[in-house]
Amino acid sequence: MKSPYLRWAAFIFALFHIYSNVFASISELWLSAIHFGGFSAICALTVNESRGVRQFTTRYWVNIALAITAAITSAYLVLFENALYARETEYILSDYVFSILGLGLAIEFTRRTSGWFMPILILISLSYILFLGRYISGIFSFPGLSLETVLYRSFFTSEGMFGMIANISATFVFMFIIFGAFLLRSGAGDFMVRLARCLTGRIAGGAGQMSVIGSGLMGSVTGSAVANTVSIGVITIPMMKKSGFSSRFAAGVEAAASTGGALMPPVMGAGAFVLASYTQIPYLTVIAASALPALLYFLTVSFFVRIQAKRLGLKPTTAEDAEKFSAILKEGWHFIIPLATLGGFLVAGRTPTSSAAFAIISVIAASWLSTKPMRLRDIFDATVDGVQNMVATALLLVAVGIVVNVVTTTGVGNAFSLMIVEWAQGSLLITLVLVALASLVLGMGLPVTASYIVLATLCAPLIFDLISQSQLLTVLQAGNLPSNVAATLSLFGGDPVLALKGMPLEMKQLLREELLEPELLTGMLLSAHLIIFWLSQDSNVTPPVCLASFAAAGIAGTRPIPTGLTSWKIAKGLYLVPVLFAYSPLVSGSWPERFEVFLWASMGLYALAGLLEWHLETRINSLIAALLLLSASLLMWTPLPIYYHVCGAVILLSIILYQNREADTRANIQPIKT
Repeated sequence: MKSPYLRWAAFIFALFHIYSNVFASISELWLSAIHFGGFSAICALTVNESRGVRQFTTRYWVNIALAITAAITSAYLVLFENALYARETEYILSDYVFSILGLGLAIEFTRRTSGWFMPILILISLSYILFLGRYISGIFSFPGLSLETVLYRSFFTSEGMFGMIANISATFVFMFIIFGAFLLRSGAGDFMVRLARCLTGRIAGGAGQMSVIGSGLMGSVTGSAVANTVSIGVITIPMMKKSGFSSRFAAGVEAAASTGGALMPPVMGAGAFVLASYTQIPYLTVIAASALPALLYFLTVSFFVRIQAKRLGLKPTTAEDAEKFSAILKEGWHFIIPLATLGGFLVAGRTPTSSAAFAIISVIAASWLSTKPMRLRDIFDATVDGVQNMVATALLLVAVGIVVNVVTTTGVGNAFSLMIVEWAQGSLLITLVLVALASLVLGMGLPVTASYIVLATLCAPLIFDLISQSQLLTVLQAGNLPSNVAATLSLFGGDPVLALKGMPLEMKQLLREELLEPELLTGMLLSAHLIIFWLSQDSNVTPPVCLASFAAAGIAGTRPIPTGLTSWKIAKGLYLVPVLFAYSPLVSGSWPERFEVFLWASMGLYALAGLLEWHLETRINSLIAALLLLSASLLMWTPLPIYYHVCGAVILLSIILYQNREADTRANIQPIKT
């Protein structure tokens, strides 16, 4: 934003959001409508500042007209919602006009910020619910609704574009993006990079490890893979190239590590707030359960860096000592205060929005403990930066509510689940593969948050059902069932196995609530949603559409698609760790169980990384590859007894010791002089 008037408008708009989230009590529908109208206007007016738009041309006036229309459309909902209900929701001409304008604006501004895929998906969805569904045979057939009903549900109710997802954008997401903007403006990004450099300076391939740690630290604040890549990559990619890594590998590491930023607490991107609201699981529980899996992902990327450094024979590039580390920590220790404040308020039971507000205040207060305190100008700029960073996300989250409304209204989600059930034949593993493929296809056109929302609406109930089925079957087979449960089983022949196969999802849910502990159900529900949340991140690093990889390729000067393939290989944790969500207590178990899974899985992931790279301490052969595969299987398949895991660990450690001894022997052999 260049215009001072637009910057002041953005600043005032941000203050309105902060006031509404912390102090005021405003209708969620109204807040979402104002949120959409304001960001639509900002988006239109920001385009007028681009080089391709000359002042007072037709395009210039069109953008101004769109900004005014967006503001009036939002105002209409606020001012005339009660009048509509006074008419018992009977539409008049103005209701038709502004409802259609609202949908049209959502489509247009999503096209401007996210490309054509989302607008086309919205148009197909609306066509399906209006008339297209009646021409489709089979389980996806739908007779259609009237135009008035569709417009009312899409515009005036909490089930459409101004529903729960838009409200999440106006509350949680907005506050945390402002918090991240304040942290970055205060200098936290530079501190995190310097700290990561000191931590990895004495490690072989330390520049690559610095990228992993720096991206993890930065991603814990920004929650955005692309923003992470462009902000950290300009530092880490040249350093990795200078230390001896190839340009493509350096870009792949940065893209893969930056993708993990959306998995690392405490922010985790917009999708985490949607996840918490979808499941009604407290946000603190979500980020607490996500910590160990996120560490596993970053360990996987770190393993690839270490193996590549071993292959290239790289040596430590710097010799940062403890004194230098202490100096940097002494200079930037105050950046820990805002994160501690955020965590403290969340633990104390405050809402995420109020916790973020106090964290923002703590950023300003903590900056006065440094040599560069935040002045009024810095506060203003940080607020405007946050609003600017929020534009695309806000418009996308409002627009995706239209699609979710169609999915829930028409029952497409249930039909999609039934189709996957038929294909997978009750296999959880095959279901995960099918969901991963669906995520990959959606990720070609949708940003990760929208991809998660659509997939969670379609697939989360099915995955939750399959994860919980074994526990439910164990209880049913144990006997001593309540009379109502026994009566339900008798409707399906009395055999628990056959009953669970033929029982509708809704009836299984009633049985789960009756027979299983609430804490266990919460953990399994969170596991199901985290599987989808993790798989939705693959569009950042998976060709042909991999935005984080493309951004890293631009910095490294490499070809985009080969860079995407490299980052896709390095980011294998996106596919491996979700399997642990499904088959282990990494999320749903007690903390001792979680740490046990973490320990064995970290070793298993190292074995798999060596297998994929065909190199561990030294180059491997077919025999060692088979042993690594056996070791990884024994370590990562958690239903196995603990002595199997110990055998897997012994195999891995034996290979490492053997290869190190072999390397030392070769190094000590002196050439014979002739």
